[in-house]
Amino acid sequence: MRRRKSGIARRTPLKIATAAGIALAATLAATAGATAEPDAPSHQSGADSTQHVEYFTGPAGHPRHTEVPAPDPLTAKERKAAADDGTVVPIVQNGPVGSKADVVFIGDGYTASQQEDFHADVRTKWAEVSAVEPYASYKNLFNVWAVDAHSRQSGVSGDPTSDVRKDTALGSAFYCDGIERLLCVDTNKVEAYASKAADPDLVIVLSNSTKYGGAGYNDITSPSGYDGIATASSDNEQSSQVVVHETGHSLGKLADEYVYEEYGTYTGAEPWESNISKLTAAQLTAQKKKWYRWIGQSSPDGGTVGAYEGGGYYPRGLYRPTDNSIMRTLGREFNSPGREAMIAGFHRHGSTVSAVTPTDKEVRRSQRVKVLAAKGVQLRWSVDGRSVKKGVDARSITPKALGVPADGRAHKVTVRATDPTRAVRAPELRKLLKGSVTWRVAR
Repeated sequence: MRRRKSGIARRTPLKIATAAGIALAATLAATAGATAEPDAPSHQSGADSTQHVEYFTGPAGHPRHTEVPAPDPLTAKERKAAADDGTVVPIVQNGPVGSKADVVFIGDGYTASQQEDFHADVRTKWAEVSAVEPYASYKNLFNVWAVDAHSRQSGVSGDPTSDVRKDTALGSAFYCDGIERLLCVDTNKVEAYASKAADPDLVIVLSNSTKYGGAGYNDITSPSGYDGIATASSDNEQSSQVVVHETGHSLGKLADEYVYEEYGTYTGAEPWESNISKLTAAQLTAQKKKWYRWIGQSSPDGGTVGAYEGGGYYPRGLYRPTDNSIMRTLGREFNSPGREAMIAGFHRHGSTVSAVTPTDKEVRRSQRVKVLAAKGVQLRWSVDGRSVKKGVDARSITPKALGVPADGRAHKVTVRATDPTRAVRAPELRKLLKGSVTWRVAR
């Protein structure tokens, strides 16, 4: 039976997503015709260094950015505590680690008796993520893991007021740097726990709270391979929207589309992100840059794709693809160019097709070979490099049925997969939507 959290009334969560994969930036930049990339931030631990974070002051507000003090390196006692803790629990398994985008949730403010409650929160949250497009169309590209972090006290610091202090595994705290809704964590401790998972691509800290808040640490590149950390309170139906937005940065490598009036007019080089540009709609079309393939088309976030002035924090001098996407305001959809970038990001970490039947051992001619692929993915089979008409789109088939002869010779069977979605138009990104698996057939 599920354990109830001490002193916390449960609510129904809304949506979330996650963080990872900086290598995709190069692909997106090439597609976008970018001419300049941002400097890679270097945020070292210690009292004299800072970390760049994004936060929302309220469910309907635009995000803000600030610098917060970076955490000190872990002490020997803290390293040992993390080493002795951190059981990894599978929540959703759609394929082998490495063949899928592996989402890692770490709980904070959950005591030893509340770990099942944490697992239930992860399941609920991920169910909401997988209902959001384009996640809804790509559920099988993700594995989801929960990493148990045992806190001494239930809840998090700063909830409900700034004077509340809790002893938790990751140090989750509202009122971070004096900002009530900014939910910070000790990122060194997060790394210690996230590294327990075999291949973390996206990392979300789920803090045990009903209070609205969250944060995005998008300038952190982890030794474990994930890019950035998102935080969210577990039981606030609006704060999870913060993480939906943060995933646009980490997976899609998208820029913020909101503005601050004090930024004035942008005069720098063409930004590297695929969803902001110095070019007008006419210039994008004429020069075939960035989101030109979508101009004039209806967008999932409403309206028509064009070039709307204001983006990347600047009210003038930069343009965004649509008037009001999730990268501008919480609760909105990703626009068409943003959705394209997200799908490409998914495929960066998750293969279009993955093997159920192991490929490291020979298979018999009469043995079924099985694969996993999303609905709609096109599968084409070949024998020894020659395409065969049999088995089109089959997820399970025998080498014999494909025409592998019983001639005592070694043969190879290959399946090639292509995601035919029309939501990705750029040829450079469509390359990410292909994959293959090969088996050796026993003599």
